[in-house]
Formats: sequence, structure tokens, C-alpha cells
Amino acid sequence: MGRPFVFINSAMSADGKISTKERKQVKISGKMDFDRMDALRAGSDAIMVGIGTMLADNPSLTVKSHARRLERKQAGLEENPVRIVVDSRARTPVEADIFIKGEGARIIIVSGSAPTERVERLREKAMIICAGDNEVDLPAAMEELKGMGISRLMVEGGATLNWGMLSAGLVDEIYTFVGNLIIGGKVSPTLVDGTGFIEKEIIRLKLTGTETMEEGVLLKWEVLPCS
Repeated sequence: MGRPFVFINSAMSADGKISTKERKQVKISGKMDFDRMDALRAGSDAIMVGIGTMLADNPSLTVKSHARRLERKQAGLEENPVRIVVDSRARTPVEADIFIKGEGARIIIVSGSAPTERVERLREKAMIICAGDNEVDLPAAMEELKGMGISRLMVEGGATLNWGMLSAGLVDEIYTFVGNLIIGGKVSPTLVDGTGFIEKEIIRLKLTGTETMEEGVLLKWEVLPCS
């Protein structure tokens, strides 16, 4: 069945951090990059985040531009892509903005370890996909999403989900906006956290685009197949 084409989009500081040691979101890029991100959202079938990002930032994951929402509607689509949360234990709050703001489908991907009562509460708000026993089985989840017609998937983090997707070989491209600030902190999240690779497992990238934007630089990378 395969999987969707998957790309990660993220903004990070010059030292590779995506938020502070308190895991609070920091404004790293400006209006031009936000508009670029909005265009990427509008051109995707679905947008996915991890539960850490959901709990820390409460994102709505909606397309902000009225013109882009209208274009989607005119093409016979919902005004927003499908919004997905990877949430092994069903901790997504039922009052989260993802359920309140904007039209469109929502999916919560849980594991078999998720408490039944939490899953049933979320089922009133979203489609539930169960993949994996103790943690979400990301390859299985991607296969199921592809079977639902999701062909282009945008991943907006956070660091743990980025690690899970990359380490499972599920990412095709990465967009990184590198801003003009230093955040620091050994516990501040980076673009990719997780347990890390040993040298022979390191993922290689091919730089396919660079663009100076406002006070930073946008880098576009192709994820190379493992040799």
C-alpha cells in the first residue's frame, strides 16, 4: 500500500533549538516564513504533530489565508487539510483548538496502551486510528493514512515525532528556517531529539535549495536513502 510523501517543516535557532528549556514556543521567523508555511499547509492533504507539541502549543493547524482556504474549497476540498495528532496514550485535551477552530477532519493516532475512557472521549471529536501496542507504530499508521487517500503529509513536529519519523525512514524532505537567535540549553528541544544515531546509522541529506528570508535562511533538504 505504501505511505504518503512526507516532509518536515520547522523553524529553529542558529544553534538548532526549536523552543526554550521550558518548552515554550519562541518566535523564530517572521511574516514571510509564516506565509510560506501556510502555503505548504494549504498544499498538503494532512498536517501532523506529536502530543508534546499539542500539549505545549495547542496549535489549531488551520490554513490562515482566506484566499488559500477558498482555493481549496473551489477544488472540492475541505478548507483545511486533515489534522492529525500522534498520541500514544490519548492525552489530547477535548477542548484543544484543533477541535474548535476551522472546518475539516481530525484524526488522533493512539496505541493499544491508551486508556479506553480517554479514547472514547476523543472519538466524539475525531477519527481514532489505533496502531501499535505500547507506542504508536508509525510505519503502520502511515500505511493506514495512505489507504485513506492521504498522499502528501506535512509534519510540524515536535522533536520526538521528528525523531520517530526519521528513524523509521518515513521522511522524504525537510524544510528548516534558521533564525538569527541563540536559545541554548542542554534540555532545550532540537529539530530532532530521541535517542540519537550511532555513526553508521546517521541519516544523510542532500541540500536542494537555499533562500535568504528576512533575518534568516531557509534550507530545503532531500532525505537520502540509507546505504
